[in-house]
Amino acid sequence: MSGPLTGLKVIEMAGAGPTPFGAMMLADMGAAVLRIAGAGAPTQDDPRDVTTRGRQTLPLDLARPEAVDTFLHLVESADVLIEGHRPGVMEGWGLPPEVCLARNPRLVYARVTGWGQYGPLAHTAGNDINHIAISGALHAMGRDSDTPAPPLNVLGDAGGGGMLLTFGVLAALYEAQRSGHGQVVDAACVDGAALMSSALYGFKAAGQWSNQRGANLLDGGAHFYDTYACADGKYVAIGAIEPRFYAQLLELCGVQDQAFDVQMDAARWPLLKLRMADVFRTRTRDEWCRILEGSDACFSPVLDWDEAPRHPHNRARETFVSVDGVVQPAPAPRFSRTPATPPRRRVPQQPDHVLRDWGLSEAGLARWRGGPGQPESSVPTEGR
Repeated sequence: MSGPLTGLKVIEMAGAGPTPFGAMMLADMGAAVLRIAGAGAPTQDDPRDVTTRGRQTLPLDLARPEAVDTFLHLVESADVLIEGHRPGVMEGWGLPPEVCLARNPRLVYARVTGWGQYGPLAHTAGNDINHIAISGALHAMGRDSDTPAPPLNVLGDAGGGGMLLTFGVLAALYEAQRSGHGQVVDAACVDGAALMSSALYGFKAAGQWSNQRGANLLDGGAHFYDTYACADGKYVAIGAIEPRFYAQLLELCGVQDQAFDVQMDAARWPLLKLRMADVFRTRTRDEWCRILEGSDACFSPVLDWDEAPRHPHNRARETFVSVDGVVQPAPAPRFSRTPATPPRRRVPQQPDHVLRDWGLSEAGLARWRGGPGQPESSVPTEGR
């Protein structure tokens, strides 16, 4: 692998949601990421599980003392440990931060959960929709006449969780270069979703945003910032906020109604949305693309999962790639001098080979192989 993180060694505790997404981002940039899965887990990853691309998997039954000993040997050569279990799970395996940091004082011990490591909800189950609900963000999603619309799991798991995790990891690594000491990173999806809403909280404080859903500048309340149906039932997106872009939108759409001249009069927005909807229903989506795409009218077609990889802009930037026949987003962002290589499936290795690659001695391998199996830990790991 190439990329700006080549040489970085990361241990990833296999999990769901933000954990594999964050680990994927690090692996995409060249980090050597080793996924630790439960006993009996397959080492051959499913190519359709896109967020597990680019790393090896090592099955370890951490209910066995031999496996815990092996894990701590891996920690000694790692730069980062990522785990996304409920608070207390790692402690139940005898692998809390203080134990791992004692073995490797420079280790960045990164924990990502939905609720965080402390607080009244920290030990309860939850998923993306729950975490963004108490951040304030979910309330703003959707139309005022309907219930709040779940924005898939991109705001909580991916953005608020996985990206916040990787930012925390890189910040802690930068600090460790100066201090020589690692630390614990506590990333929470609820914190991240709130942080990603910073500008909106600023608008609210300035009196420029209300709690009424679908009545504000960026939530579909404005006639110049919304999606519209076309003659063929497909949709286009308009985001012409700036006056000169708004003027170009009206010109190219052939709108000469003087009611549109006062752009920021929110009292007129409901009526102007109806009139704008009538305009876009006069042509198909492709016809509107020929008129508006490539202009400064802040226009784009709303593409589905099959159409997006075929769009000329995405094809020119190679925004999507195909790995073993699975179309998926390419690594991002782009780097001029140390670009990431295209993602690919890692050829699975035998556990012995993986452990040797990570510096485990023959004596350590013998300890890992020895000892009778024990029942899996009863500590609940699901939920985040």
